Amino acid sequence: MNETIEQKKKRAQVIIRRLFKTNPHPKCALDFTTPLELLVATILSAQCTDKRVNMVTPAVFKKYKTAEDYAQADPKALCQEVRSTGFYQNKAKNIMGACREIVKRFGGKVPKRLEDLVTLPGVGRKTANVVLGNVFGIPGLTVDTHMIRLNGRLGLTKHTDPVKIEFDLMKIVPQKKWTDYSHLIIYHGRNRCFARKPDCPNCEIHDLCPFPHKTPSPVHSEKKLI
Repeated sequence: MNETIEQKKKRAQVIIRRLFKTNPHPKCALDFTTPLELLVATILSAQCTDKRVNMVTPAVFKKYKTAEDYAQADPKALCQEVRSTGFYQNKAKNIMGACREIVKRFGGKVPKRLEDLVTLPGVGRKTANVVLGNVFGIPGLTVDTHMIRLNGRLGLTKHTDPVKIEFDLMKIVPQKKWTDYSHLIIYHGRNRCFARKPDCPNCEIHDLCPFPHKTPSPVHSEKKLI
């Protein structure tokens, strides 16, 4: 499918409208109440399901209330507390390192700028955009495995590198919708457009998708671009 940027923009708008109908209140699947909690939860979510992270964080959040608490934590204890999320040694190290920097450079408060967030240990653009979009209301595109897979299938990017995908989508998706778009696509990837066997016959955006291996569906092929 050869499209201009304007054609991709139009198709993306329809995709967003369709997915809003199935998920009218898109939100982050991680449980949190503060910027620091979301930052920690997002670091723990790398190579781990949100469901598992949500099982681990209640006890962690109860014990560690502030960035200072994490910065002064016993590394061995924190490792054991987050062990079930996988790669726990690196995650504990990154959490403690990030919180030391937050204490040292930002007065103990999670910074509100992407440029500052990505300087923290263990924090890349994905984690930064999760925090910015979900606690500070600053739109951001969160490119995880679902976003990589679905935007490739949808023909909205030819890249597999998360940063390049993010920059492609910035040109196509309205800025005010960046955070919602991320949630909608991730939700769709978890519930419909699976990696191995996508549920194409029941897909709400089947007719908007050029994915070559999808299963044809007479029901959805009649949909108009609305």
